Amino acid sequence: MLTLRTPRYDEAALLTELCLRSKAVWGYAPEFMQACRDELTLTPELMRSSHLQIAELDGRLVGVAQVTVKGSVADLDKLFIEPTQLRSGAGRTLFDWAKNTAREAGAGMMVIEADPDAVGFYRRMDAVDDGVAPSGSIPGRFIPRLKLVL
Repeated sequence: MLTLRTPRYDEAALLTELCLRSKAVWGYAPEFMQACRDELTLTPELMRSSHLQIAELDGRLVGVAQVTVKGSVADLDKLFIEPTQLRSGAGRTLFDWAKNTAREAGAGMMVIEADPDAVGFYRRMDAVDDGVAPSGSIPGRFIPRLKLVL
């Protein structure tokens, strides 16, 4: 059974590795993945300054979502699923948690800067295209930006 819970600070390294495995599923080169490492790293400090939730399936860590709310706008900072659990419902469950958390914190819109290969998922979750944003990891690279009215 899939359950959600707040992660512990001592799980930061495990969550970082999950994010990296999930990102790598799109076939990126090792150099690209290394360039993304800092942006995908979770630390106890980051965990304290945002809303985080992890998904577990039968006690195994299978996903993580991170939301930061600034006034009326929320950023979906991370939503990563263990590659073996893609299409299991964990992503949808974590996305629903992110929407509800953002709404409860006073946001009226959630912004998503997505991997190009993940855009289809966010569109199925009713997010709409909203241009592009510069990559936080790769200078000169732009990634899709989507928004969702909450």
